[in-house]
Amino acid sequence: MFKFTGKILSLTAVALMATSAISSAQSMDELVAAAKKEGQLTTIALPHDWCGYGAVIDGFKKKYPEITVNELNPDAGSGDEIEAIKANKDNKGPQAPDVIDVGLSFGPSAKKDGLIQPYKVSTWDSIPDSAKDAEGFWYGDYYGVLSFMVNKDLVPNPPADWADLLKPEYANAVALAGDPRASNQAIQAVYAAGLSKGAAAGEAAGTAGLEFFKALNAAGNFVPVIGKPATLAQGQTPILINWDYNNLSGRDTLNGNPPTEIVIPTTGVVAGVYVQAISAYAPHPNAAKLWMEYLYSDEGQIGWLKGYCHPIRFNDLAKSGKIPQDLLDKLPPAASYEKAVFPSLEEQGAAKETITKNWDTAVGANVQ
Repeated sequence: MFKFTGKILSLTAVALMATSAISSAQSMDELVAAAKKEGQLTTIALPHDWCGYGAVIDGFKKKYPEITVNELNPDAGSGDEIEAIKANKDNKGPQAPDVIDVGLSFGPSAKKDGLIQPYKVSTWDSIPDSAKDAEGFWYGDYYGVLSFMVNKDLVPNPPADWADLLKPEYANAVALAGDPRASNQAIQAVYAAGLSKGAAAGEAAGTAGLEFFKALNAAGNFVPVIGKPATLAQGQTPILINWDYNNLSGRDTLNGNPPTEIVIPTTGVVAGVYVQAISAYAPHPNAAKLWMEYLYSDEGQIGWLKGYCHPIRFNDLAKSGKIPQDLLDKLPPAASYEKAVFPSLEEQGAAKETITKNWDTAVGANVQ
């Protein structure tokens, strides 16, 4: 176990962790033994219907029954996860998260603030360089695109694009799946709406997105409720803006009651990459590393795909023929993703700052 003094690591610890990829069965056995000795893993913000996490967590428990998984605040946003690390820096109890799963823009900022520690999984080389920190502080896990989930009983004519959401027929119908002041997916939804208006990437799209939601709110179409499949089914949020994998999973959960349609908009198709990281103050650092090994194994990656997420090692798994065809058949047509854009860290950072700081004054809707 590495020893920390505040945010400063010994040079030896840094060197060890920076090259800590599992390279042999023996070292993997040592990690497993150390993780079992710790006996617990504390996660945060992992709802079971998000990206297939329920089954992924169950898979980890089945493989390592000696390790108890303590799940904190499943509905938290990326910002909440960062705040949980900050609030529990000196706390080794059950409220201190070991690992986080956050939007891409939160990875570099968490590294800069000394809130996460480096670790390279054994499948490190198959993770695209563009989706990981070179030193191993954070690494992409999966991605999806923003989409609309529509309750067909209440909305027989689903919107095809962002601009359609402003139509009078969608009064009191449109909701986000998070608070745009803290939730990455909600921030990205605002950003996508801005891009759909023709705004340039970065700050401009963030500003344009705020203008769009201001108009949506003024029109009486925006519902300031954190939407879920349940609120969609109940009629509280008939149109839900969410990552495609969450909407596809929600469609399966509702099982036709009510009938739903998943729409990938024709413009403003934004792909979002999420990243994993280990807290610099993790009470169970070895369990955290073992969790990462599981997530980035073939089993863990396919577990995410079962939840309709494109795992970061998707191309590597596809090339080696490890993805079951039935899983590929359940995904939307590839053509739906052709216009998808992957915002750079700089673009995301600029948009995030604009949206989170100006949502209250620009839109004036308290999402909760």
